[in-house]
Amino acid sequence: MKSSPQIYLFFAILFTLGGITNSTAQTSFKLVDSKENTSVIIDESEPKVVHIAAEMLNDDVFKITGKQLGTTTTTNTTSTAILAGTLGTSSFINDLVAAKKIDTTQLSGKWETYSIQLIENPTENIKQALVIVGSDRRATAYGLLEISRRIGVSPWEWWADVTPDKKEQLSLTITPQVYGEPSVKYRGIFLNDEDWGLQRWAALNFEPKTGDIGPKTYAKVFELLLRLRANTIWPAMHTCTKAFYHYPENKVVADDYAIVVGSSHAEPMLCNINAEWNHDTMGDYRYDTNAGEIKKLFKKRAKETADYEGIYTLGMRGEHDSPMIVGDDDTPSQVKLLEQVITDQREILKETKQDLAQVPQAFVPYKEVLHYYQNGLKLPEDVTLVWTDDNYGYLRQLSNPEEQKRSGGAGIYYHTSYWGRPHDYLWLNSTHPVLMWEELSKAYSFKAEDIWILNAGDIKPHEYNTELFMDMAWDMSKFETSAAVAKHQFDWAAREFGTTNATQIDALLDSFYQLALQRRPEFMAWSAVEPVTKSGETQLTQIHYGDEVSKRIDAYQTLIAEVEALKPTISANRKDAFFELVYYPVMGAAQLNQMWLYAYKNKHVATQGRASAAVYAQKSAESYDAIERLTRYFNDTIQDGKWQHIMNKAPRNLPVFSKPVVSLVNSQEPGVGLSLEGYKMEYNNETTNSFADVLPVFNAYTKSRYYIDVFLKGSEPQTWSATPAESWIELSTTSGKLSLENPEERVWVTINWNQVPQGTNKKEAPLGHDHQLIPPSYKVNSKIDFKTGTSEKTVGVSVFNPQFEALKNFNGFVEDKGFVVINAENPSAVQKGKEASWKVINRLGYSNSVMRAEPFTAASETTPEALLKNAPVLEYDFYTFNFGTVDVKVSALPTHAVYPGKGVRCAVSIDGATPQIIDFQTEGRSVSWKENVLKNRSVQSASQIVNKPGKHSLKVYMVDPGVMLDQIVIDLGGLKDAYAFPEETKN
Repeated sequence: MKSSPQIYLFFAILFTLGGITNSTAQTSFKLVDSKENTSVIIDESEPKVVHIAAEMLNDDVFKITGKQLGTTTTTNTTSTAILAGTLGTSSFINDLVAAKKIDTTQLSGKWETYSIQLIENPTENIKQALVIVGSDRRATAYGLLEISRRIGVSPWEWWADVTPDKKEQLSLTITPQVYGEPSVKYRGIFLNDEDWGLQRWAALNFEPKTGDIGPKTYAKVFELLLRLRANTIWPAMHTCTKAFYHYPENKVVADDYAIVVGSSHAEPMLCNINAEWNHDTMGDYRYDTNAGEIKKLFKKRAKETADYEGIYTLGMRGEHDSPMIVGDDDTPSQVKLLEQVITDQREILKETKQDLAQVPQAFVPYKEVLHYYQNGLKLPEDVTLVWTDDNYGYLRQLSNPEEQKRSGGAGIYYHTSYWGRPHDYLWLNSTHPVLMWEELSKAYSFKAEDIWILNAGDIKPHEYNTELFMDMAWDMSKFETSAAVAKHQFDWAAREFGTTNATQIDALLDSFYQLALQRRPEFMAWSAVEPVTKSGETQLTQIHYGDEVSKRIDAYQTLIAEVEALKPTISANRKDAFFELVYYPVMGAAQLNQMWLYAYKNKHVATQGRASAAVYAQKSAESYDAIERLTRYFNDTIQDGKWQHIMNKAPRNLPVFSKPVVSLVNSQEPGVGLSLEGYKMEYNNETTNSFADVLPVFNAYTKSRYYIDVFLKGSEPQTWSATPAESWIELSTTSGKLSLENPEERVWVTINWNQVPQGTNKKEAPLGHDHQLIPPSYKVNSKIDFKTGTSEKTVGVSVFNPQFEALKNFNGFVEDKGFVVINAENPSAVQKGKEASWKVINRLGYSNSVMRAEPFTAASETTPEALLKNAPVLEYDFYTFNFGTVDVKVSALPTHAVYPGKGVRCAVSIDGATPQIIDFQTEGRSVSWKENVLKNRSVQSASQIVNKPGKHSLKVYMVDPGVMLDQIVIDLGGLKDAYAFPEETKN
């Protein structure tokens, strides 16, 4: 549904001791004071959901003040009241409209729109009333629960134990206001992959009488949805859970809470095939051979849901979320059969619902069904197209201009939890909020505004992203830029844990999501599923670019220290909430990462015979034990076992959750070894005839630094010392003692650039042969002497320190060790295009900012002439000391083309050469797609010529709007294998 900006008047709220103050507030309303309590008046004729919402509000007030508001159906018993009702249903509201005491012109005929206003003397007995009017039953319930929000009750009060602060009095300051219409008509969650958490928790703890996810559990889920202003559920559907309609009360509870019931892409006509199809009595689940039996099930479900709100998924897939089985294995036959399925389903709906235009119907082009749709499947005009992501957060397709005209409109189905290839992520919520915003806002701009469903797994621990998803669906106009997501996250932290802690929690979560974007915790074993494989070798380098494994260990160690420091500052009534919403996700991710990172460290140092192998093995084991301990606390201790069985530390028992196998070091001759950055083997490894005794070249223009590991061999304590030959060589430490308790030390080597002598500088160009990466005449050579007992070792130090006049005021990027690294958000110049321009999206990408070509409606520019004339351009100045054919590697987020005929492309050109197109699009579940979604990046390259040393210009042209550029490497032959690009080589 389209939103109406003039009625989106949400205002900032400042919580005070006595209640709530609004900066534009006009009138004060006392909810609870020492003299009397306000009553909530609801007409008897109101739908059940309105009465439920009133009781929820009453309970919320009681939790804060210990006093009951009380609910009543008469206006004869109170002097101040909350008067809530649905337009056209409530006699109280209708009387106020007739008396012209309230204006409802902005509500009449609207979907889920409500107003809140203060009225003096609305009736003979009531002196003052806070009047809540809803355009429909859900709107009235939302209005009542808006009061709960304003008095400080979190939507996660029950689901995450966000216990409200105690207050003796409550008052509100009110400005007349209208809320709605929502940006998206149907907004909800899909309970999925519930086997390891939600189902076990419900069956064994919360709802043991049912022994399943039943009406009691769904009532709590629906309560959460109302608090989040959501209205739709796709119920749990795995074989461990009985079908939603198996329990007759489920649909009654859903209707009581005014929740619309839909079903997933694999559950046609609200039927759960996994649980409801019986081969013995019903035959094969094949429409080409057994349509009669299948239609019987469809008719049964249509009949029993005729009087309830529902969204009917049309089409068909096979059992257990598999492809539909048909007789002829060719696309035209499959398309024809699927069209017949849809025709028959609509005929069944006509029998029970009559007017199909009033029956919400959805078609989900997911997996092979998308292939059928792309190959000519004809879909009725009034059916909503529900587009899906690729299971890893990137939308596969959206409505083209013609499809956007369809009366049925469009929607999206999006994952923050997934079971499947190339690897599950079922344990923690690790989808980056800004990525989710980027894809959802893109979908909304393509008119996907009728149905939004989030696969939120077990709900826990997807709390924050679920709320962000619903807030965007409610009012997308508040999320025009990525900065709005940052504000939302900060405001969420402030609401849950106070403004004092909000800045730290926001920064903590930002780091948590940034690390997960680079690789989710569940992917850290480098294993795969379908079929499940054993853990593999990490792609993180331990020998180049400052040691990526150690950098990631340090990053998570920082998060651990920060979250531990925050823990004691949290107020007593929010400590459980802090554990559930922040502490467990951050610590869980940190410990799972470190369990594997320390195991990778163990294997690496064991090959060099380091005694520290045992230390890393121990640290890996400690992280494994920490996860076990944290999860046990979550399940058994919080709220006296309220969440027992909800959290499983190893969904599906995949290899990533197992204790890693570690390496042991055999007895070594006592001594001290050295290992230098840039080498896999240790210093002076004569067995391979390779002398790893010189550090990589230090570059004056990038201020390089490198490490030397000093490590113990054997078990006897050893001492060591290091002496630089020159004063301009600086060491982080110059001596130490090694023992089994402290078996290695990392020495960082830096250069004092104010003291280092200048290299020979007779010429600036040319510098010699193609790809002669560091000309000898430009280096200053020295050394560091290490002494260990009677042993002496010398490490070579080579410094590149010419003083080129051209670089004195150069503000671009400089070659370092045979490559130039550029973060895309740092262009030297930006040129707008005819229709589009490059815009920064912050808090996303490996560099923490990406450049996106906008708007999405801009035309693609695919020819050199069109690129030069029309395309927006990013220009980067760079300087090389070498020349020749170079490889321009561009990293982008692995998004997909918005619809067939579009692409995910940019073009690159060095020094005015003809732009060469780079394409990031992947097909299906290809090997490159799998690699991309595991890394959240796609790297493609193009060859260019750098014809001489000196200054150059790289231009990046938009070919397709929407492409998101992250980083660029100009490789002159020196780039080493690593997981990520090296750090930016800014002058």
